[in-house]
Amino acid sequence: MSINLNSSNVATRENRIGSITGYIGSLKDLSEQSECGTLKGCSRCFSQSSTCLSSCALGQLSAIRDIAIIHHGPAGCSVAGAGTYYLDKVMAKKRGVTTDTVYVGTDMNEKDTIFGSTQALRDIILEVNRRYAPKAIFVSSSCATGIIGEDIDSVVDEVKEEIKVPVIAVHCEGFKSRIWATGFDISDHAVLSGIVKPPKEKRNTVNFKNFYESARPEIIEMFKNFDLEPIFLYCNSSVEELEHISESLATTCICGTLGNYLGNGLEEKYGVPYVRSINPLGVAGFEAWLRAIGDATGRRDKVEKYIEEQRAIYLPQIEEVKKQLKGLKAVLGMGPGYTFEVSRVLNELGIEVVWALAWHYDKKYENGDVPPSMKYLLENDVDFEASVADQQNYEVMNILNKYQPDLYLSRHPGSTVWAIKNGTPAVYVADEYMIFGYKHTLEFAHAVLDAIHNRSFEKNLAARVKLPYTKWWYEQKVDEFLEEPSDKKAQ
Repeated sequence: MSINLNSSNVATRENRIGSITGYIGSLKDLSEQSECGTLKGCSRCFSQSSTCLSSCALGQLSAIRDIAIIHHGPAGCSVAGAGTYYLDKVMAKKRGVTTDTVYVGTDMNEKDTIFGSTQALRDIILEVNRRYAPKAIFVSSSCATGIIGEDIDSVVDEVKEEIKVPVIAVHCEGFKSRIWATGFDISDHAVLSGIVKPPKEKRNTVNFKNFYESARPEIIEMFKNFDLEPIFLYCNSSVEELEHISESLATTCICGTLGNYLGNGLEEKYGVPYVRSINPLGVAGFEAWLRAIGDATGRRDKVEKYIEEQRAIYLPQIEEVKKQLKGLKAVLGMGPGYTFEVSRVLNELGIEVVWALAWHYDKKYENGDVPPSMKYLLENDVDFEASVADQQNYEVMNILNKYQPDLYLSRHPGSTVWAIKNGTPAVYVADEYMIFGYKHTLEFAHAVLDAIHNRSFEKNLAARVKLPYTKWWYEQKVDEFLEEPSDKKAQ
């Protein structure tokens, strides 16, 4: 689908790439329906424990150094600013840089929602620019401004004449999509449309979209083997760096869900190749990812040499650990960018995935292809039960009770807590680089072993916690729809 940078608005994932938030079946069926176009926009009538897409959008943008976020909405909408402000400061200190990013709420009240508050918004933008002198200003909508039709685009267009730095409208009304990952696309669209400049020359850099750059030193050293320099986005990025990402040799990401929109946008508008490989998790993923970067940048020979050297170091150790993991069964629940990638890694390690939950599912990416992780699993004849659950804890608990797996894995701490209360060992895959490359795949395998062998905490907690899910609840066949009796049909 063509990306329109002339508009400040972004179509939702549901409308743009056919993403869904409801499905139960098998991996094979899910992929076949995706390929042939019969997978419909399934969504559930009841949903809880999800998050607002504006948190994803503005959380990404606020990580950019020395910018201003102006969240135009009621005070409650700006509560996310406290968490992002703290996190951004921590990440900057860890990196050894400083950031003067500010997060401002406009504090809309009842009068504003009736009569509008564009003049107040205009005054706030000018005052934020005067007081903080940011390198860029992102003006965000909210549910309230979306409902009343507040025209933030006109305000932004007006103040651009008075402000020298980029001022960008960001449409991230929380109600516009059930899929919080739409917020990632919104932040990418804002950067592409308001900050990135056309290339003047090519540089030996690779754009690397990730969350918190925890493996930054390691990846910088690795890329030196290929005469490349990674540019990590957006955590601790500067506006100056973002202006020049169109000059890179390629774009890649740690998670397809996170980086798909940016990668396709840079490729479509500026010809920067987007590396569409499986994620660099596990041995197969890491090698496929490196080779794809090598092909995109003309450095395949150097990549193959590096792979050969690292294989000699780590593969014997990984093979030794696999002997102890073989035969284990696992259930996992994560965002789709990790659910089907970590499933692949577990399969590599000899662990059987009996059920995988994705918090949503992207039917096809921007280029029209089924996600690479899904293609890989099917091409290698891997199939298991899968569902799109949108963070429903009660469904996770039913699955754990039914399959009694040896292990539960999640990218979200809330669901790992429930698994532990149920007595199931759990691994919280918090760090995006926890399974990155050979070294971290080996460490991950040992972490799984530790969780399996040391179960005293889970056993003790499960024995003392009374769960809301009773024996009666677990006996209900919630995944079966019984046909209505014929006598009732006649009535």
